[in-house]
Amino acid sequence: MPEKQVAPVISNLEDFANNLPGYLISESPVAVLLDYDGTLAPIADNPAKTKMPVELEAILHKIAKHPKVFLAVISGRGLKDVQKQVNIDGITYAGNHGLEIEYPDGSRHDYELPTEIQKNYTQMVRELKEKVEKNGAWVEDKKVSLTYHYRDTPAALKDQQKQLASEICTKFGFRANQAHEAIEAKPPVNWNKGEAAVYILKQKFGDNWSQKVSVVFAGDDTTDEDAMRVLRGLGRSFRISADAQIQTYADFRLPKQAVMTDLLKWIANVYVS
Repeated sequence: MPEKQVAPVISNLEDFANNLPGYLISESPVAVLLDYDGTLAPIADNPAKTKMPVELEAILHKIAKHPKVFLAVISGRGLKDVQKQVNIDGITYAGNHGLEIEYPDGSRHDYELPTEIQKNYTQMVRELKEKVEKNGAWVEDKKVSLTYHYRDTPAALKDQQKQLASEICTKFGFRANQAHEAIEAKPPVNWNKGEAAVYILKQKFGDNWSQKVSVVFAGDDTTDEDAMRVLRGLGRSFRISADAQIQTYADFRLPKQAVMTDLLKWIANVYVS
């Protein structure tokens, strides 16, 4: 079992080449698995307002077309929502932290929640809306998981409301994870971004995927750590965080979201140019 660490920092394009010499080879395939919010797109005050930077989006489209590059976006958003945000055909999308996966050919893998958990979910959404959807806070219902957003709640009320929201989620058996100015309630099942990442890699490259493909993963949140943990030693992962002392399973830390453009340039320089 890997342990968390203070990861070395990569701040620009040159750092990628210097820290990872020979990791990417143009003749060999690469699997690029990426989170969306805070990774491909900067965090916005409302999820509907997020947008990928123009240069990053152009490079992403370019590498997505390359036959040696397998691209998947694994997001906490609902599947249709993240597909709409990224809007690239021919790639794999995973929504709801990997509970729903759709492949380029339209086929799907949906993690079936037990009836009891589905019932608890419905009751949890109802109670959250009744008790804590106020003072600028709101519930994003994603049908199998939810996010309670309190970014716009007055500072004096935030702690009390998010505490109550966490208690409601826990009462119904869901895992309440702290996110950026939000709480993410995930169902109590053994499935997360890590399980989803490995499942996607196995489906594409077979059980011995780690011997066939170089893997790059990037994310900015606690839910991304599940993927960073399972990929330790099998790929290279990058945690986006301004906190120089953050403990992470990632191999490297990117100090800000803008460095993601350099990460994609690093890949493009090997495969596209």
